[in-house]
Amino acid sequence: MIERPRARSEQIAGLAKEESQYLYEDEAHAVRPYAVTGGRVRSETANFPVEALVEALPRARMRTGLTPERRTIIERCANQYLSIAELSAYVELPVGVVRIVVADLVEENLVRVHGVSSSSDYSPATTMSVLESVLNGISSL
Repeated sequence: MIERPRARSEQIAGLAKEESQYLYEDEAHAVRPYAVTGGRVRSETANFPVEALVEALPRARMRTGLTPERRTIIERCANQYLSIAELSAYVELPVGVVRIVVADLVEENLVRVHGVSSSSDYSPATTMSVLESVLNGISSL
């Protein structure tokens, strides 16, 4: 669960007495997703499933000049593997945006993505056939 400062939580819940004192904090979180991805909504290499695990490579933490979103992804994945969905929650951006940012980090050799088939055509039909095979195996036990 994402921890927010108490004042921010009170404002979201409508319990804050003065809304103006939190105005600047809200503006800091107002970066539009298309600004994070450079205007891209799709990427040829960003077709990761939401359960794909991201690992930060050792030299990634020393890299300078990264955007806050990229820096957060690298820091979160430095000591543990996190899925695309989990990163989306931590960075507070849509899954599609996180996929594009992670694809950019992969191209820069800063992160590695696990759990992705070697073929570039990830499809739910392939996943469904695997699930059916697992179900059949479990049923036969």
